[in-house]
Amino acid sequence: MPYPVSMDELPEPGTSIKIFVKTWSGEDTHTGILLPSSDLDLLTIKLLNGYNISFPMTYISNFEIISESLKNSPINNLKYDADKSLPLVYLIHTGGTIASKVDYKTGAVSASFEPIDLINAMPELENIARIKVLKLGNMWSDDIRPRHWNMMLKATEKAFSEGASGVVITHGTDTLHLSAAAMAYGWGGEGCKPPGRIVLTGSQRSPDRGSSDASENIIASVMWAANGPKPSGYRDSSVIILHASSSDGNCVVLPGCASRKYHSSRRDAFKSINQKPIANITIQKKEITIIMGDYEPLESRFESQNPKIFNENIRIAEFISGPHIQSELIEAAIKLNFDALLLHGTGLGHLPISNPENDSIENTRLKSVIEDYCLDGGIIVIVAQTINGPINMNIYSKGRKQQEMGILGHDSLCPPGSALVKLHYLLSINREKEYIAKKWSSDLVGENPKFVRE
Repeated sequence: MPYPVSMDELPEPGTSIKIFVKTWSGEDTHTGILLPSSDLDLLTIKLLNGYNISFPMTYISNFEIISESLKNSPINNLKYDADKSLPLVYLIHTGGTIASKVDYKTGAVSASFEPIDLINAMPELENIARIKVLKLGNMWSDDIRPRHWNMMLKATEKAFSEGASGVVITHGTDTLHLSAAAMAYGWGGEGCKPPGRIVLTGSQRSPDRGSSDASENIIASVMWAANGPKPSGYRDSSVIILHASSSDGNCVVLPGCASRKYHSSRRDAFKSINQKPIANITIQKKEITIIMGDYEPLESRFESQNPKIFNENIRIAEFISGPHIQSELIEAAIKLNFDALLLHGTGLGHLPISNPENDSIENTRLKSVIEDYCLDGGIIVIVAQTINGPINMNIYSKGRKQQEMGILGHDSLCPPGSALVKLHYLLSINREKEYIAKKWSSDLVGENPKFVRE
């Protein structure tokens, strides 16, 4: 073969090849899957360790074909023969990258959610559970709305009606904690518990990357859905399972009602808020082990067969307390007939409503608008901007004044994301302020645990 190799001589993407490379540092060989070219003069292959490597075509002196294109592999024609003695686990796909694979013909990462594809990618699943799949969509998580929470609730109801021991909802990570809270309130908010285990999981790194966390996250999630403790309805109506650290081998089980994403890119992006994790799941070679934490459900609840569906017409306006919050913003939400306002307060739950130097009339106007709205029966709930800690409007005079004005939220430990879902859930049942005020101070599903209060 002439030197150098031309692009026209290469096989189609997806072919396993061995390339012979000659660079300034000497000659070398690399074996992997040929990927679509990102440049006319660049060859890229995916190495066996999962990483990609690229060379200018002028560096390629020769190549050998190891096997033909993956698209022609007979493995795609295999059938999934499940072990009927294993528990049934439904995998419900909403989107995200966790259940995706690379199409080496086009270079695109697309959803691959058939049981045989999952078993081929993660053979550990075959010995954990019988897998059934249901695709609700392929959505970016930031595009998910309350109607999609209802779709997930109905899908879990369907799974349990068919005898599933648990469900795993694969979801983009950015709003995963909101959907997890929706599953918790939907199934457990009225003092009940779901018939089986509900797990939400995702991945921070796409499956085509060597550093992907997708496989371990889904293996740990299926393990919990199949073999975890029966949910009590308190803290565990739904759980989030993702990496416990940046390293492999350990996933953490977090309460779906009280967790959040705290990092944009790390593999251990999620933490529980104002309470400890429920458990850890270790994955060491072929050993997958559930290690329970300090976890004692506070109460026993009746098992529900039907979740509470969210009212999709509810609208909640959210505002951040700070130097740019203006009374006009609150007035606009009021005039547009939003059902409630959720304010993210500073510190212990404060708003800029004082004007001690007589130089900030906008603070006085903000106080007046909020006070009038609350007096007319309007619902305003305040949550913390801080990650941990309670709302406490008794410490400072401003907080006590906010309580007198009718702002709700004092003494709550519910994280902001979960609070948004909790408010929507309560409004779906009863829009009266007295009802919301009474239920807001309660601990419906483990979101407001009095026993960790400091």
